[in-house]
Amino acid sequence: MKVGIVGAGFMGTTHAAGWAETEAELIGIVAETADEAKPLANQYNARVYPDLASMLPDVDVVDICTPTHQHHEMTLQAAAAGKHVICEKPLGRTTAQAREMIEACRKAGVKLLVAHVVRFFTEYALAKSSVMRGEVGKPGVIRLNRGSFRPKKPAGNWFLDESKSGGILMDLMIHDFDYARWIAGDVESVFAKKITTANPNAPVDYGLAILKHRSGAISHITGSWAYPPPTFRTHLEIAGDSGLIEFDSADTSPILNLVAKTNSESPDVGLPSSPVSESPYTTQIKEFYSVLLGEKESRITAEDGMAAVQISEAAIQSAATGKAVLLEVLS
Repeated sequence: MKVGIVGAGFMGTTHAAGWAETEAELIGIVAETADEAKPLANQYNARVYPDLASMLPDVDVVDICTPTHQHHEMTLQAAAAGKHVICEKPLGRTTAQAREMIEACRKAGVKLLVAHVVRFFTEYALAKSSVMRGEVGKPGVIRLNRGSFRPKKPAGNWFLDESKSGGILMDLMIHDFDYARWIAGDVESVFAKKITTANPNAPVDYGLAILKHRSGAISHITGSWAYPPPTFRTHLEIAGDSGLIEFDSADTSPILNLVAKTNSESPDVGLPSSPVSESPYTTQIKEFYSVLLGEKESRITAEDGMAAVQISEAAIQSAATGKAVLLEVLS
């Protein structure tokens, strides 16, 4: 199976490392400029292509690791060429885009896999398994926290342009929106707040969302772009009617030394750590490869990816209006 990656930044590099652990062949890299693509292409003996269109005839799979606002157009382009698609989260910038992407891939008879990597982190996957086994009973309250530093770019920081990234409520907190739905089921309503609604020029951001699930469970989800780089901390708590699951990434560190490091010592985007020997990003790519080969079912569907976008959109709307937003049932 021949793979082409679009995007040679932080996530493109991470996905390339995952593909190197499979039997797939990484054929090419597309980036904004050839100079940006060359280092990654050279590392994996791949070819630099000037654009996605020129790479499509040579690959079976397109792995999209570009900014969020480009996912929709590139997925439609790949599907029209009959190529399988792996797309970094969020699936699309809007629910309507995500729906169109799913339909295009369905009509083309190709797979669309969404990289919601939190489902592949060992601690989160084990917690899900415990819930599925009934070890904590019926989930009633879920608390999820994800804290990092504000994404930084030397130029053109699209993360801070909410029309492109969706801001903290979509780019960062969508991880936990998806996980909460994985645990407690579909979401009925969303109420959210964030610092930059009232203070758009604030140097940090913090978001809070309360999800009411159709099952009756409540999820409290917080996200922050306020820690000094390269800090990334996560926490989960799942309370059921007969038990409790807790995990805090800080518990593995006897001393928390939250001191900012120089730009050269930290990536542009925060990356949560994992104590396991294999990166969850690699585990994710390996599973996607098996799915593409028809060997197993994916733990996340394109429809799951669309639902996470819908929750994020509702959170953005709620933060802007100060009111809870009811979610339509997706078909």
